[in-house]
Amino acid sequence: MENTIKKTIQNPVLQFKDLSVSYVPGKNAVNMVNADLKENRITAIMGPSGCGKSTLLRAVNRMHELYPDIKITGEILLKGENILKMNPMEVRCKAGMVFQRPNPFPTMSIYENVIAGYSLNNVHFQKSQRDEIVETSLRNVGLWDEVKDSLTKKGTFLSGGQQQRLCIARAVALKPEVLLMDEPTSALDPIATNHIEQLLLELKKQFSIVIVTHNMSQAARISDMSMFMYLGDLIEYDDTKIMFTNPKDKRTEEYLNGQFG
Repeated sequence: MENTIKKTIQNPVLQFKDLSVSYVPGKNAVNMVNADLKENRITAIMGPSGCGKSTLLRAVNRMHELYPDIKITGEILLKGENILKMNPMEVRCKAGMVFQRPNPFPTMSIYENVIAGYSLNNVHFQKSQRDEIVETSLRNVGLWDEVKDSLTKKGTFLSGGQQQRLCIARAVALKPEVLLMDEPTSALDPIATNHIEQLLLELKKQFSIVIVTHNMSQAARISDMSMFMYLGDLIEYDDTKIMFTNPKDKRTEEYLNGQFG
């Protein structure tokens, strides 16, 4: 079934155009998705397990290419440029990714973790510039005052919530066009989750954020726009308040009411 959901947005930061992704021939994990995403907004992607939401998110970061036999058709435009035709390393600088479980590089210090995106891409700065990037990035995630005297310690020395904020600092240090987050609070306790949610509300002033979440109340709390996916199709895409109060598709309504998922 061709997915005809379309919400036209002026000057979108990210566009999916007839995007399909399959891991096995003849079966799409993401099926003909079309959507324009707003700049400096939080867009939530919701849906039951196996609906294609993480596949859609990871395609933006070109992570789908890590799987053998994967096939992708259509386009993903980032500020009008088709990222499927760009160098993957360049894409990953423009589209930062934060994962479900905090994953600071275990052999690196807190300082080295923040600057890792530049180091791994052989981009070198003077020490004063590196120091400024590290401090600014850690301040952006509200971590500077907590770790400024421990920058040489390993990132794994931090609590789970602090580690996740360090991973976000590592992503924002590269000044990406879009920040991709795959269930970034699912491994955290409620207090750490609240810290991350408040942080995202601040970060959207500087970055466009796309978040995959199983947590519908989280989507309602922090997202501006919501996408509901089911069996690889984008069923509905709208302003979050509208979707949660007046969903247009029965499947969206049933999911939001907890009838499946």
